Amino acid sequence: MSTETPRIIGHWIDGAVRHTPGGRTAPVHNPATGAVSAHVALADEAEIAEAIASAKRGFQLWSGFSIAKRQTVLFAFRELLNARKKELAAIITAEHGKVLSDAMGEVLRGQEVVDLATGFPSLIKGAYSENVSTGIDVYSLKQPLGVVGVISPFNFPAMVPMWFFPIAIAAGNAVVLKPSEKDPSASLWIAELWKEAGLPDGVFTVLQGDKLAVDGLLTSPDVQSISFVGSTPIAQYIYETASRHGKRVQALGGAKNHMLVLPDADLDLVADQAVNAGYGAAGERCMAISVVLAVEPVADELIAKITERIERLRIGNGAGDANGEPDMGPLISGVHRDKVSSYVDIAEADGAEIVVDGRGFTVEGHEDGFWFGPTLLDKVPTSSRAYREEIFGPVLSIVRVSTFAEGVDLINSGAFGNGTAIFTNDGGAARRFQHEIQVGMIGINVPIPVPVAYHSFGGWKNSLFGDAKAYGAHGFDFFTREKAITSRWLDPATHGGINLGFPQNH
Repeated sequence: MSTETPRIIGHWIDGAVRHTPGGRTAPVHNPATGAVSAHVALADEAEIAEAIASAKRGFQLWSGFSIAKRQTVLFAFRELLNARKKELAAIITAEHGKVLSDAMGEVLRGQEVVDLATGFPSLIKGAYSENVSTGIDVYSLKQPLGVVGVISPFNFPAMVPMWFFPIAIAAGNAVVLKPSEKDPSASLWIAELWKEAGLPDGVFTVLQGDKLAVDGLLTSPDVQSISFVGSTPIAQYIYETASRHGKRVQALGGAKNHMLVLPDADLDLVADQAVNAGYGAAGERCMAISVVLAVEPVADELIAKITERIERLRIGNGAGDANGEPDMGPLISGVHRDKVSSYVDIAEADGAEIVVDGRGFTVEGHEDGFWFGPTLLDKVPTSSRAYREEIFGPVLSIVRVSTFAEGVDLINSGAFGNGTAIFTNDGGAARRFQHEIQVGMIGINVPIPVPVAYHSFGGWKNSLFGDAKAYGAHGFDFFTREKAITSRWLDPATHGGINLGFPQNH
Protein backbone atom coordinates (compact mmCIF):
# COMPACT_ATOMS: atom_id res chain seq x y z
CA MET A 1 0.00 0.00 0.00
CA SER A 2 1.34 3.43 -0.97
CA THR A 3 2.11 5.81 1.90
CA GLU A 4 2.72 8.75 -0.41
CA THR A 5 0.91 11.91 0.70
CA PRO A 6 -1.64 12.99 -1.94
CA ARG A 7 -0.75 16.13 -3.85
CA ILE A 8 -2.71 19.14 -2.61
CA ILE A 9 -3.84 21.75 -5.14
CA GLY A 10 -3.94 24.97 -3.15
CA HIS A 11 -5.08 28.55 -3.49
CA TRP A 12 -3.06 31.38 -5.04
CA ILE A 13 -2.90 34.27 -2.58
CA ASP A 14 -0.38 37.13 -2.52
CA GLY A 15 1.59 35.62 -5.40
CA ALA A 16 2.11 32.16 -3.89
CA VAL A 17 0.39 28.80 -3.44
CA ARG A 18 -1.36 28.53 -0.09
CA HIS A 19 -3.39 25.96 1.77
CA THR A 20 -4.04 25.21 5.40
CA PRO A 21 -2.47 21.88 6.42
CA GLY A 22 -5.19 19.55 7.62
CA GLY A 23 -7.92 21.68 6.07
CA ARG A 24 -10.88 20.50 4.05
CA THR A 25 -10.14 18.96 0.64
CA ALA A 26 -11.96 17.25 -2.24
CA PRO A 27 -10.63 14.61 -4.63
CA VAL A 28 -9.64 15.49 -8.19
CA HIS A 29 -9.96 12.65 -10.69
CA ASN A 30 -8.50 11.68 -14.00
CA PRO A 31 -11.82 11.06 -15.80
CA ALA A 32 -10.26 8.60 -18.25
CA THR A 33 -9.11 6.23 -15.50
CA GLY A 34 -11.37 7.14 -12.60
CA ALA A 35 -8.27 7.41 -10.37
CA VAL A 36 -7.77 10.20 -7.86
CA SER A 37 -4.90 12.33 -9.16
CA ALA A 38 -4.80 14.93 -6.39
CA HIS A 39 -6.84 16.68 -3.73
CA VAL A 40 -7.92 20.30 -3.94
CA ALA A 41 -8.09 22.58 -0.93
CA LEU A 42 -11.54 23.85 0.00
CA ALA A 43 -11.31 27.31 1.48
CA ASP A 44 -12.45 28.04 5.01
CA GLU A 45 -13.64 31.44 6.28
CA ALA A 46 -10.13 32.59 7.17
CA GLU A 47 -8.75 31.73 3.72
CA ILE A 48 -11.68 33.47 2.02
CA ALA A 49 -11.05 36.61 4.05
CA GLU A 50 -7.31 36.44 3.36
CA ALA A 51 -7.86 36.08 -0.39
CA ILE A 52 -10.22 39.05 -0.57
CA ALA A 53 -7.96 41.20 1.61
CA SER A 54 -4.99 40.38 -0.63
CA ALA A 55 -7.02 41.31 -3.71
CA LYS A 56 -8.04 44.58 -2.08
CA ARG A 57 -4.38 45.48 -1.51
CA GLY A 58 -3.57 44.41 -5.06
CA PHE A 59 -6.28 46.68 -6.44
CA GLN A 60 -4.99 49.70 -4.55
CA LEU A 61 -1.60 49.22 -6.20
CA TRP A 62 -2.68 48.09 -9.68
CA SER A 63 -5.34 50.74 -10.20
CA GLY A 64 -2.62 53.37 -9.75
CA PHE A 65 -0.49 51.94 -12.53
CA SER A 66 -0.42 53.96 -15.73
CA ILE A 67 -2.26 52.64 -18.75
CA ALA A 68 1.11 52.11 -20.45
CA LYS A 69 2.40 49.93 -17.58
CA ARG A 70 -0.79 47.90 -17.44
CA GLN A 71 -0.67 47.32 -21.17
CA THR A 72 2.92 46.09 -20.93
CA VAL A 73 1.88 43.40 -18.44
CA LEU A 74 -1.07 42.39 -20.63
CA PHE A 75 1.18 41.96 -23.66
CA ALA A 76 3.70 39.95 -21.63
CA PHE A 77 0.94 37.62 -20.40
CA ARG A 78 -0.36 37.23 -23.95
CA GLU A 79 3.07 36.24 -25.29
CA LEU A 80 3.73 33.78 -22.46
CA LEU A 81 0.32 32.17 -22.95
CA ASN A 82 0.88 31.82 -26.67
CA ALA A 83 4.31 30.26 -26.18
CA ARG A 84 3.18 27.77 -23.55
CA LYS A 85 -0.40 27.00 -24.54
CA LYS A 86 0.34 23.28 -25.02
CA GLU A 87 1.12 23.01 -21.29
CA LEU A 88 -2.26 24.44 -20.39
CA ALA A 89 -4.07 22.18 -22.85
CA ALA A 90 -2.43 19.10 -21.31
CA ILE A 91 -3.50 20.18 -17.81
CA ILE A 92 -7.10 20.61 -19.00
CA THR A 93 -7.16 17.17 -20.61
CA ALA A 94 -5.73 15.48 -17.52
CA GLU A 95 -8.45 16.83 -15.20
CA HIS A 96 -11.42 17.45 -17.49
CA GLY A 97 -10.97 14.55 -19.92
CA LYS A 98 -11.59 16.38 -23.21
CA VAL A 99 -9.27 15.47 -26.07
CA LEU A 100 -6.09 17.51 -26.48
CA SER A 101 -7.15 19.23 -29.70
CA ASP A 102 -10.38 20.36 -28.03
CA ALA A 103 -8.44 21.59 -25.01
CA MET A 104 -6.14 23.52 -27.32
CA GLY A 105 -9.16 25.02 -29.05
CA GLU A 106 -10.44 26.14 -25.65
CA VAL A 107 -7.16 27.89 -24.88
CA LEU A 108 -7.06 29.61 -28.26
CA ARG A 109 -10.63 30.89 -27.96
CA GLY A 110 -9.80 32.24 -24.51
CA GLN A 111 -6.69 33.86 -25.90
CA GLU A 112 -8.90 35.84 -28.27
CA VAL A 113 -10.17 37.77 -25.23
CA VAL A 114 -6.61 38.31 -24.01
CA ASP A 115 -5.81 39.73 -27.44
CA LEU A 116 -8.82 42.03 -27.19
CA ALA A 117 -7.81 43.15 -23.69
CA THR A 118 -4.35 44.23 -24.83
CA GLY A 119 -6.07 46.99 -26.81
CA PHE A 120 -7.95 48.24 -23.76
CA PRO A 121 -6.75 51.89 -23.78
CA SER A 122 -9.09 52.75 -26.65
CA LEU A 123 -11.95 50.83 -25.00
CA ILE A 124 -11.94 52.59 -21.61
CA LYS A 125 -11.71 56.14 -22.91
CA GLY A 126 -14.19 58.66 -21.68
CA ALA A 127 -15.91 61.35 -23.75
CA TYR A 128 -15.54 65.13 -23.80
CA SER A 129 -18.03 67.85 -24.72
CA GLU A 130 -16.70 71.38 -24.76
CA ASN A 131 -18.75 74.50 -23.97
CA VAL A 132 -22.05 72.68 -23.32
CA SER A 133 -23.07 75.90 -21.64
CA THR A 134 -21.15 79.14 -21.64
CA GLY A 135 -17.74 78.36 -20.20
CA ILE A 136 -18.78 74.88 -19.03
CA ASP A 137 -17.38 71.56 -20.28
CA VAL A 138 -18.66 68.03 -19.53
CA TYR A 139 -16.48 64.96 -19.72
CA SER A 140 -16.56 61.38 -18.46
CA LEU A 141 -14.07 58.99 -16.90
CA LYS A 142 -14.21 55.18 -16.84
CA GLN A 143 -12.70 53.79 -13.67
CA PRO A 144 -12.31 50.22 -12.31
CA LEU A 145 -14.75 48.71 -9.81
CA GLY A 146 -12.24 47.30 -7.34
CA VAL A 147 -12.15 43.62 -6.33
CA VAL A 148 -14.24 41.49 -8.71
CA GLY A 149 -15.21 37.83 -8.35
CA VAL A 150 -15.24 35.24 -11.14
CA ILE A 151 -16.90 31.86 -10.55
CA SER A 152 -16.27 29.43 -13.40
CA PRO A 153 -17.55 25.94 -14.36
CA PHE A 154 -15.74 22.65 -14.91
CA ASN A 155 -16.34 22.36 -18.66
CA PHE A 156 -13.99 25.19 -19.71
CA PRO A 157 -11.46 25.67 -16.88
CA ALA A 158 -9.35 28.08 -18.96
CA MET A 159 -11.60 29.67 -21.59
CA VAL A 160 -14.47 30.76 -19.37
CA PRO A 161 -12.25 32.51 -16.79
CA MET A 162 -10.51 34.18 -19.74
CA TRP A 163 -13.86 35.57 -20.85
CA PHE A 164 -13.63 37.81 -17.77
CA PHE A 165 -10.26 38.27 -16.10
CA PRO A 166 -8.23 39.78 -18.99
CA ILE A 167 -10.74 42.61 -19.39
CA ALA A 168 -11.19 43.07 -15.64
CA ILE A 169 -7.43 43.27 -15.08
CA ALA A 170 -6.85 45.52 -18.08
CA ALA A 171 -9.45 47.95 -16.74
CA GLY A 172 -7.56 48.18 -13.42
CA ASN A 173 -9.49 45.73 -11.22
CA ALA A 174 -8.22 42.90 -9.01
CA VAL A 175 -9.72 39.46 -9.69
CA VAL A 176 -10.59 36.64 -7.29
CA LEU A 177 -11.21 33.50 -9.37
CA LYS A 178 -13.14 30.59 -7.85
CA PRO A 179 -12.67 27.70 -10.31
CA SER A 180 -14.51 24.41 -10.29
CA GLU A 181 -13.16 22.00 -7.71
CA LYS A 182 -13.38 19.24 -10.36
CA ASP A 183 -10.52 20.62 -12.50
CA PRO A 184 -8.70 23.32 -10.50
CA SER A 185 -5.10 23.09 -11.74
CA ALA A 186 -5.51 25.28 -14.84
CA SER A 187 -6.27 28.26 -12.60
CA LEU A 188 -2.99 27.91 -10.70
CA TRP A 189 -1.03 27.59 -13.94
CA ILE A 190 -2.63 30.81 -15.17
CA ALA A 191 -1.83 32.54 -11.86
CA GLU A 192 1.83 31.62 -12.15
CA LEU A 193 1.87 32.94 -15.72
CA TRP A 194 0.47 36.29 -14.56
CA LYS A 195 3.23 36.54 -11.96
CA GLU A 196 5.86 35.79 -14.59
CA ALA A 197 4.31 38.49 -16.80
CA GLY A 198 4.86 41.06 -14.05
CA LEU A 199 1.39 41.38 -12.53
CA PRO A 200 1.68 42.58 -8.92
CA ASP A 201 0.76 40.13 -6.17
CA GLY A 202 -2.89 40.22 -5.19
CA VAL A 203 -4.22 41.40 -8.56
CA PHE A 204 -5.01 37.81 -9.63
CA THR A 205 -6.07 35.51 -6.81
CA VAL A 206 -7.31 31.92 -6.99
CA LEU A 207 -9.66 30.79 -4.25
CA GLN A 208 -10.30 27.05 -4.43
CA GLY A 209 -13.44 25.80 -2.77
CA ASP A 210 -17.08 24.82 -2.75
CA LYS A 211 -20.28 26.66 -1.81
CA LEU A 212 -18.60 28.22 1.22
CA ALA A 213 -16.14 30.03 -1.05
CA VAL A 214 -18.90 31.01 -3.47
CA ASP A 215 -21.03 32.50 -0.71
CA GLY A 216 -17.99 34.26 0.71
CA LEU A 217 -17.55 36.12 -2.58
CA LEU A 218 -21.28 36.79 -2.99
CA THR A 219 -21.67 38.37 0.44
CA SER A 220 -18.35 40.16 1.01
CA PRO A 221 -18.73 43.96 1.05
CA ASP A 222 -15.25 44.21 -0.48
CA VAL A 223 -16.23 42.36 -3.68
CA GLN A 224 -17.87 44.74 -6.15
CA SER A 225 -19.07 42.38 -8.89
CA ILE A 226 -19.63 38.72 -9.71
CA SER A 227 -19.21 37.00 -13.08
CA PHE A 228 -20.54 33.46 -13.32
CA VAL A 229 -21.08 30.70 -15.88
CA GLY A 230 -22.88 27.47 -14.97
CA SER A 231 -26.27 25.84 -14.68
CA THR A 232 -29.43 27.94 -14.62
CA PRO A 233 -30.47 27.14 -11.02
CA ILE A 234 -27.04 28.19 -9.75
CA ALA A 235 -26.95 31.24 -12.04
CA GLN A 236 -30.26 32.38 -10.59
CA TYR A 237 -28.96 31.83 -7.04
CA ILE A 238 -25.77 33.75 -7.84
CA TYR A 239 -27.74 36.63 -9.39
CA GLU A 240 -30.25 36.94 -6.56
CA THR A 241 -27.71 36.59 -3.73
CA ALA A 242 -25.07 38.90 -5.19
CA SER A 243 -27.66 41.51 -6.22
CA ARG A 244 -29.11 41.46 -2.73
CA HIS A 245 -25.63 42.34 -1.47
CA GLY A 246 -25.34 45.32 -3.80
CA LYS A 247 -23.07 43.84 -6.49
CA ARG A 248 -23.05 44.01 -10.24
CA VAL A 249 -23.77 40.57 -11.64
CA GLN A 250 -23.40 38.81 -14.97
CA ALA A 251 -24.64 35.25 -14.50
CA LEU A 252 -24.76 33.02 -17.57
CA GLY A 253 -26.91 29.92 -17.15
CA GLY A 254 -27.80 26.73 -18.96
CA ALA A 255 -29.13 25.92 -22.39
CA LYS A 256 -31.11 23.58 -24.59
CA ASN A 257 -29.81 24.45 -28.03
CA HIS A 258 -31.74 23.47 -31.16
CA MET A 259 -30.66 23.05 -34.76
CA LEU A 260 -33.49 23.60 -37.25
CA VAL A 261 -32.91 21.66 -40.48
CA LEU A 262 -34.94 22.67 -43.53
CA PRO A 263 -35.60 20.23 -46.41
CA ASP A 264 -33.31 22.16 -48.76
CA ALA A 265 -30.27 21.84 -46.48
CA ASP A 266 -27.15 19.89 -47.43
CA LEU A 267 -27.73 16.83 -45.24
CA ASP A 268 -24.10 15.71 -45.34
CA LEU A 269 -23.09 19.09 -43.96
CA VAL A 270 -25.88 18.89 -41.39
CA ALA A 271 -24.85 15.40 -40.26
CA ASP A 272 -21.20 16.41 -39.90
CA GLN A 273 -22.08 19.50 -37.89
CA ALA A 274 -24.68 17.76 -35.73
CA VAL A 275 -22.07 15.18 -34.71
CA ASN A 276 -19.42 17.85 -34.12
CA ALA A 277 -21.74 20.07 -32.09
CA GLY A 278 -23.55 17.27 -30.26
CA TYR A 279 -20.63 15.08 -29.23
CA GLY A 280 -17.63 17.43 -29.09
CA ALA A 281 -16.28 17.68 -25.52
CA ALA A 282 -18.66 14.78 -24.78
CA GLY A 283 -21.55 17.24 -24.99
CA GLU A 284 -20.34 19.14 -21.93
CA ARG A 285 -20.81 22.55 -23.55
CA CYS A 286 -23.47 25.16 -22.91
CA MET A 287 -23.41 25.80 -26.67
CA ALA A 288 -23.70 22.13 -27.67
CA ILE A 289 -26.50 21.20 -30.04
CA SER A 290 -28.74 18.82 -28.13
CA VAL A 291 -31.89 18.85 -30.30
CA VAL A 292 -32.17 18.56 -34.08
CA LEU A 293 -35.53 19.79 -35.35
CA ALA A 294 -35.90 17.99 -38.68
CA VAL A 295 -38.50 19.49 -41.01
CA GLU A 296 -39.98 16.49 -42.78
CA PRO A 297 -39.32 14.61 -44.96
CA VAL A 298 -35.59 14.72 -44.05
CA ALA A 299 -35.52 12.98 -40.65
CA ASP A 300 -34.98 9.36 -41.76
CA GLU A 301 -32.18 10.23 -44.18
CA LEU A 302 -30.54 12.53 -41.65
CA ILE A 303 -30.67 9.92 -38.89
CA ALA A 304 -29.00 7.39 -41.20
CA LYS A 305 -26.20 9.83 -41.99
CA ILE A 306 -25.66 10.76 -38.32
CA THR A 307 -25.66 7.09 -37.29
CA GLU A 308 -23.05 6.27 -39.91
CA ARG A 309 -20.81 9.00 -38.54
CA ILE A 310 -21.31 7.96 -34.92
CA GLU A 311 -20.15 4.44 -35.78
CA ARG A 312 -16.81 5.86 -36.98
CA LEU A 313 -16.13 7.84 -33.81
CA ARG A 314 -13.34 6.66 -31.52
CA ILE A 315 -13.80 7.21 -27.79
CA GLY A 316 -10.82 7.04 -25.46
CA ASN A 317 -8.32 8.80 -23.23
CA GLY A 318 -8.21 12.42 -24.33
CA ALA A 319 -4.42 12.45 -24.00
CA GLY A 320 -4.22 9.90 -26.82
CA ASP A 321 -2.64 6.47 -27.15
CA ALA A 322 -0.69 4.39 -29.66
CA ASN A 323 -3.51 4.92 -32.16
CA GLY A 324 -3.41 8.70 -31.83
CA GLU A 325 -5.97 11.10 -30.41
CA PRO A 326 -9.56 9.86 -30.04
CA ASP A 327 -12.58 11.85 -31.17
CA MET A 328 -14.25 12.01 -27.76
CA GLY A 329 -13.17 11.58 -24.17
CA PRO A 330 -14.99 10.70 -20.92
CA LEU A 331 -17.41 12.73 -18.85
CA ILE A 332 -16.15 14.73 -15.90
CA SER A 333 -17.30 12.36 -13.11
CA GLY A 334 -19.15 9.17 -12.34
CA VAL A 335 -21.99 11.16 -10.77
CA HIS A 336 -22.44 13.20 -13.92
CA ARG A 337 -22.27 10.08 -16.11
CA ASP A 338 -25.10 8.55 -14.11
CA LYS A 339 -27.14 11.74 -14.44
CA VAL A 340 -26.73 11.74 -18.22
CA SER A 341 -27.71 8.07 -18.32
CA SER A 342 -30.85 8.82 -16.32
CA TYR A 343 -32.05 11.23 -19.01
CA VAL A 344 -31.78 8.49 -21.63
CA ASP A 345 -33.84 6.28 -19.32
CA ILE A 346 -36.44 9.03 -19.07
CA ALA A 347 -36.58 9.52 -22.84
CA GLU A 348 -37.01 5.81 -23.40
CA ALA A 349 -39.78 5.58 -20.81
CA ASP A 350 -41.52 8.53 -22.47
CA GLY A 351 -41.60 6.77 -25.84
CA ALA A 352 -38.43 7.93 -27.60
CA GLU A 353 -36.66 5.47 -29.88
CA ILE A 354 -33.02 4.70 -28.97
CA VAL A 355 -31.16 4.72 -32.29
CA VAL A 356 -27.65 4.62 -30.77
CA ASP A 357 -27.29 3.80 -27.07
CA GLY A 358 -24.24 5.04 -25.16
CA ARG A 359 -25.24 3.62 -21.80
CA GLY A 360 -22.81 1.08 -20.37
CA PHE A 361 -20.01 2.08 -22.74
CA THR A 362 -16.46 1.31 -21.58
CA VAL A 363 -12.94 1.63 -22.95
CA GLU A 364 -10.69 -1.39 -22.76
CA GLY A 365 -7.94 -0.86 -20.24
CA HIS A 366 -9.76 2.08 -18.67
CA GLU A 367 -12.91 0.38 -17.44
CA ASP A 368 -13.09 2.60 -14.36
CA GLY A 369 -13.19 5.80 -16.42
CA PHE A 370 -16.31 7.93 -16.60
CA TRP A 371 -17.41 6.78 -20.04
CA PHE A 372 -20.63 7.42 -21.88
CA GLY A 373 -20.94 6.70 -25.58
CA PRO A 374 -22.51 8.97 -28.21
CA THR A 375 -26.28 8.55 -28.00
CA LEU A 376 -28.90 9.31 -30.64
CA LEU A 377 -32.61 9.49 -29.80
CA ASP A 378 -35.47 9.75 -32.29
CA LYS A 379 -39.08 10.87 -31.91
CA VAL A 380 -38.41 12.43 -28.51
CA PRO A 381 -41.69 13.78 -27.08
CA THR A 382 -41.49 17.50 -26.41
CA SER A 383 -43.25 16.85 -23.10
CA SER A 384 -40.35 14.70 -21.89
CA ARG A 385 -37.84 16.05 -19.38
CA ALA A 386 -35.18 14.64 -21.71
CA TYR A 387 -36.31 17.25 -24.26
CA ARG A 388 -37.01 20.15 -21.92
CA GLU A 389 -34.00 20.01 -19.59
CA GLU A 390 -30.28 20.44 -20.16
CA ILE A 391 -28.56 17.03 -20.24
CA PHE A 392 -24.96 18.25 -20.65
CA GLY A 393 -23.73 15.03 -22.20
CA PRO A 394 -23.31 13.31 -25.59
CA VAL A 395 -27.03 12.84 -26.20
CA LEU A 396 -28.54 14.13 -29.44
CA SER A 397 -32.33 14.15 -29.79
CA ILE A 398 -34.24 14.20 -33.08
CA VAL A 399 -37.62 15.92 -33.03
CA ARG A 400 -39.65 15.74 -36.24
CA VAL A 401 -41.61 18.84 -37.26
CA SER A 402 -43.82 19.56 -40.26
CA THR A 403 -42.95 23.19 -40.99
CA PHE A 404 -40.45 25.97 -40.45
CA ALA A 405 -43.01 27.78 -38.28
CA GLU A 406 -43.52 24.75 -36.05
CA GLY A 407 -39.78 24.55 -35.47
CA VAL A 408 -39.50 28.23 -34.61
CA ASP A 409 -42.43 27.96 -32.19
CA LEU A 410 -40.79 25.03 -30.39
CA ILE A 411 -37.52 26.93 -29.96
CA ASN A 412 -39.26 30.08 -28.77
CA SER A 413 -41.46 28.21 -26.30
CA GLY A 414 -38.46 26.77 -24.45
CA ALA A 415 -37.22 28.10 -21.12
CA PHE A 416 -33.71 28.74 -22.46
CA GLY A 417 -32.38 31.11 -25.09
CA ASN A 418 -28.64 30.57 -25.29
CA GLY A 419 -27.76 29.41 -28.80
CA THR A 420 -29.51 28.02 -31.87
CA ALA A 421 -28.79 27.29 -35.51
CA ILE A 422 -30.60 26.93 -38.81
CA PHE A 423 -29.33 24.86 -41.72
CA THR A 424 -30.73 25.87 -45.09
CA ASN A 425 -29.78 27.19 -48.52
CA ASP A 426 -32.73 29.59 -48.47
CA GLY A 427 -31.52 33.09 -47.59
CA GLY A 428 -35.06 34.34 -47.01
CA ALA A 429 -35.76 31.59 -44.49
CA ALA A 430 -32.48 32.29 -42.69
CA ARG A 431 -33.23 36.01 -42.51
CA ARG A 432 -36.71 35.35 -41.14
CA PHE A 433 -35.24 32.90 -38.61
CA GLN A 434 -32.72 35.38 -37.22
CA HIS A 435 -35.44 38.00 -36.88
CA GLU A 436 -38.12 35.83 -35.23
CA ILE A 437 -36.07 33.57 -32.98
CA GLN A 438 -35.88 34.50 -29.29
CA VAL A 439 -32.32 33.37 -28.65
CA GLY A 440 -29.17 35.36 -27.90
CA MET A 441 -26.70 33.67 -30.28
CA ILE A 442 -27.70 32.40 -33.71
CA GLY A 443 -25.84 30.33 -36.29
CA ILE A 444 -26.76 30.20 -39.97
CA ASN A 445 -25.19 26.97 -41.24
CA VAL A 446 -22.90 27.32 -38.19
CA PRO A 447 -23.73 24.90 -35.34
CA ILE A 448 -21.90 26.53 -32.40
CA PRO A 449 -22.22 30.29 -32.89
CA VAL A 450 -19.87 31.46 -30.13
CA PRO A 451 -19.09 35.11 -30.98
CA VAL A 452 -15.56 36.33 -31.52
CA ALA A 453 -14.05 38.30 -28.67
CA TYR A 454 -14.94 41.79 -29.93
CA HIS A 455 -18.62 40.86 -29.89
CA SER A 456 -20.26 39.64 -26.66
CA PHE A 457 -21.37 36.19 -25.46
CA GLY A 458 -24.70 35.63 -23.75
CA GLY A 459 -28.22 34.31 -24.17
CA TRP A 460 -31.78 35.31 -23.44
CA LYS A 461 -34.44 34.12 -20.98
CA ASN A 462 -33.18 31.57 -18.43
CA SER A 463 -29.75 31.48 -20.04
CA LEU A 464 -28.72 34.90 -18.71
CA PHE A 465 -29.37 36.71 -15.44
CA GLY A 466 -28.32 40.33 -15.31
CA ASP A 467 -27.94 42.81 -18.13
CA ALA A 468 -24.29 42.32 -19.11
CA LYS A 469 -23.01 39.61 -21.44
CA ALA A 470 -19.45 38.29 -21.37
CA TYR A 471 -16.48 39.99 -23.03
CA GLY A 472 -16.67 42.41 -25.98
CA ALA A 473 -18.14 45.85 -25.36
CA HIS A 474 -20.34 44.45 -22.58
CA GLY A 475 -17.24 43.26 -20.74
CA PHE A 476 -15.54 46.65 -20.67
CA ASP A 477 -18.77 48.36 -19.59
CA PHE A 478 -19.29 45.78 -16.85
CA PHE A 479 -15.81 46.10 -15.32
CA THR A 480 -15.75 49.91 -15.29
CA ARG A 481 -18.00 52.61 -13.89
CA GLU A 482 -18.39 56.04 -15.32
CA LYS A 483 -18.05 59.42 -13.73
CA ALA A 484 -19.51 62.46 -15.49
CA ILE A 485 -17.76 65.70 -14.62
CA THR A 486 -19.15 69.16 -15.26
CA SER A 487 -16.39 71.73 -15.12
CA ARG A 488 -16.15 75.51 -15.27
CA TRP A 489 -12.97 77.55 -15.07
CA LEU A 490 -13.82 81.21 -14.82
CA ASP A 491 -12.26 83.60 -17.22
CA PRO A 492 -10.13 85.90 -15.08
CA ALA A 493 -11.80 88.89 -16.73
CA THR A 494 -15.37 87.85 -15.86
CA HIS A 495 -17.29 86.95 -12.74
CA GLY A 496 -20.60 85.15 -12.55
CA GLY A 497 -22.19 86.92 -9.59
CA ILE A 498 -25.00 85.51 -7.48
CA ASN A 499 -28.04 83.73 -9.01
CA LEU A 500 -30.15 81.39 -6.86
CA GLY A 501 -32.24 80.10 -9.81
CA PHE A 502 -31.91 76.56 -11.18
CA PRO A 503 -28.82 76.33 -13.42
CA GLN A 504 -29.66 76.75 -17.11
CA ASN A 505 -27.65 75.92 -20.20
CA HIS A 506 -26.95 78.84 -22.52
